Order: sequence, then C-alpha cells, then structure tokens
Amino acid sequence: MRVLVAYAVLVTGLVALPFAQRTPARQATTAAARPPNVILIHADDLGWGDLSSYGQQKFRTPNIDRLAAEGTRFTQYYSGSTVCAPSRAALMTGMHTGHGRIRGNGELPLEDSDVTMAEVFRARGYRTALVGKWGLGFEGTPGLPERQGFDETFGYLTHQQPHRQYTDRLWKNGAWIEVSPTRDFTSDLFTQAAVDFIDRTANAPFLLYLAYPLPHAELRPPEDAIAPFRGRFPETPYVNAKADATMPVPPYTTSGGYRSQPTPHAAFAGMVTRMDQGVGRVLDALGQRGLDRNTIVIFTSDNGPHREGGADPDFFDSNGPLRGIKRDLYEGGIRVPMLVRWPGTVPAGRVNDTVWAHWDMLPTLAALVGANTPPGLDGVSMREALLSTTTAAGPERTLYWEFHEGGYKRAARRGKWKAVWLDPAQPIELYDLDSDVGETHDLATTQPTIVKQFEAFFATARTPSERWPGK
Repeated sequence: MRVLVAYAVLVTGLVALPFAQRTPARQATTAAARPPNVILIHADDLGWGDLSSYGQQKFRTPNIDRLAAEGTRFTQYYSGSTVCAPSRAALMTGMHTGHGRIRGNGELPLEDSDVTMAEVFRARGYRTALVGKWGLGFEGTPGLPERQGFDETFGYLTHQQPHRQYTDRLWKNGAWIEVSPTRDFTSDLFTQAAVDFIDRTANAPFLLYLAYPLPHAELRPPEDAIAPFRGRFPETPYVNAKADATMPVPPYTTSGGYRSQPTPHAAFAGMVTRMDQGVGRVLDALGQRGLDRNTIVIFTSDNGPHREGGADPDFFDSNGPLRGIKRDLYEGGIRVPMLVRWPGTVPAGRVNDTVWAHWDMLPTLAALVGANTPPGLDGVSMREALLSTTTAAGPERTLYWEFHEGGYKRAARRGKWKAVWLDPAQPIELYDLDSDVGETHDLATTQPTIVKQFEAFFATARTPSERWPGK
C-alpha cells in the first residue's frame, strides 16, 4: 500500500514522565509478574437486543455468545452517551458527559491534558493498539491516537469517514494508506489487523482496543455476509441515489449520506454476524497462542441501535424491552450489551445485574492490571463486580448523562430510580427501573421527594462548557 502522507510518530524508547506530560515509559514486565492482556471490543450502534445472548431471535451470534458462556453477561451496563463521540470519550478518559471535554458529536479532539486508557496502560508496561474507529482526534490535532497513548493505530480517524463501510484510505501509524473502495470491507481489515497484533505481541502484555464500525450505517457488508439472509426477511429497499453516485469517498466526508441497500434487513443481519465472525477469529488467535487464561476480553457498544440508512430496530427488536434508541436518553439509547471473559478469574456463565457505565472502564481495568489511575475521574473501579460470583451492589452513587442535539437533555440514575429531563422548561420524568424497565409509567407526581433529590443533583452534576452550554 502506498503511503499518502508522511507523519513520523515516536512510540518506543520514551523517557518516564508523569501522566500530565503525556509520554510515560513502558515498564519492564517479567514473565512471572506479567499482568493480563486486555482486548476491548467496541461495536457501533449495537442495541441491547442485537445479540442472541441478549434475546435476538432473527439471527445468531455464536462467538459473542461464547463470551457469555465462558464469562459474565452484564444486564445493567450503560454507554457513555446516546451517540458516538461522547460515549467513546467517556470510555477512554473515565469522565462522564457532565465533566468530559467531548459531550456531543462532531470532530472535536481530545487535548494534551486529557489522560486516556492507552496512556494508563502504556505507563504499566503495555504495548497498546487501536484498530478500527477512533473519532476523538484527527490529523494535525492533539487528539490523534498516537498522541493519546497508542503505540499502533489502524483505522478511521473521524466520525464522517466510517459512515461508509468501504473507503479509499485508512490511517496507519501516523500516515494515510490506500485501501480499495470496492474490495476492502474495512471491518475485515480490522479483524485481520487485530489478529496480526496478537500474533506479534503475544510475548508482552498488550491492550488492544478493537472498535468495529458495525452495525452502524451504511448497511453495506460484503455479498457473502448478506447472502445467508436474502429471502428470509420482508424487505423495503433503502434508496439514496445521490450517495450512490459518489465513489470513492474522501476521508472527511460522507458525500451525500449512506448509499442504497435493496435488502436492508439482510444487510443488517449480515453486518452483525460478520462482526461476530471477527470476534471468533480474535478468540481463536488467543487460543492458538495459549493466551486465553491471561487475557481479559470485553465486548460492548457505544450506544443504542440506530434507524439510519435503512436500519429497522423495530423489526429486529434491537432494544429488547427497553424504550428508545440512539439519540434517546431512555434506556434503549444508553443501556448496552456488556460481556467479560477471563477464564479462571471472571465467573463463567453468570448473569450480573450490577449497574455501571463506560466511565468506570478505565479505573476498573487499571485495578485489574495494577496500573495507576489518574485522579479526579467520574468512574470508579468495578473490579469486585467483575470477579464476583453474585451481583455486587456497587458504590452508592448517581450516574449522569447529558445530550445536546435538539436541545439540552439530561438523565440520571441512582439505585432503581431513573430521572429523564428532556427540557429545562418541562417537568422531570421519573421511572422505577426495578418494576418498569421499559419506562412506561412516569412516577414524578407520586414521588415528589425523589424528584427534588434529582433536581438538586442536576444542579451540581456538570462543569460549565462554552461548547456545551447548559440552559
């Protein structure tokens, strides 16, 4: 492949510095004291009900289901936001959307002062890799993954580019490389890159962040992924002639939106099952290298299911019993699948109802690998929840989300209570998730004391932001 833009990035031989100085040294790790590898697999717009281990009936996901059988399936895990960018920022930095730099979609980069999961792991002596979709910093900004702790990078930088499942170039270790806009299904490239990284790095501890752009629109997997589902479902073609006329795609634009798909139901099923096959290849690579028992594998999603490019979450029951989809602060927009496999350490075949969220991932993994956690995080370590054979109550705290598309919206959860405030000029909605997971019965008028407690919390839950003003 031809390098399009040269961009040298130093990733080894760094001088030890504190977190704020951005370039922590890789500590020597002996075989006897080697901490576990971590593979964090992140889907894009995969709903709570899109996996067969969470109730999907129209297709199967056997490899991801294997994570449930050989590990723990969490039922009350939350994404960082109801859209991509702020959710991924929360995952990487341990800050929720009331305190993080990135609180909504757009090409806003992380800054040098932000400390990411990759930096925490690299300071612990890990080799770190990002494969797939980044979306937290683009060319020429401090948010580039190479400047945020990743030794190796291969994938999409922006949010716009992965709106196409085929593109003409991808970012690799500081430079653009050419790929085929007609032959190279990017998620297949990402699976192969993940397997190659495991093979090359098997003798040292590693963090692999594998961020698939699936099943986000556009709905265009390879024909061999669609073929098993053609004729199985009723179809209404999705047509966008303007998008069909633009190919190949420059790296920073969608050039007219998502391209047409004559069988969107078959395409969606094909995309999820293709990702499932990729997860299977990753698990096989671990087994072949004898790394199963020393590798934590996590699978989750950035937000709830979407209704874009012909996607039909109603047909697939993608949100299961939950209300809402992507861009909603109801449960269907933010409650996502969460599976953890670590043979011999994380209990196998367990279902765990512990409540936690994306911003807890950094401190949790840091605790598991013996790394130092940056100060001032919103997230807390959920190590005991991962290792427990029963549901752990977790710390007594309130989870918080804010969302800025179409108005200033907020949500919070404490214990069984969920507050949704869609408009500062309107009353807060209140739901008891223990008895009403579908958020169908607003109890605000019968629980005024609880509502007042949430009102007081909302008044202090965020720091001011010029880009994300609260109104």
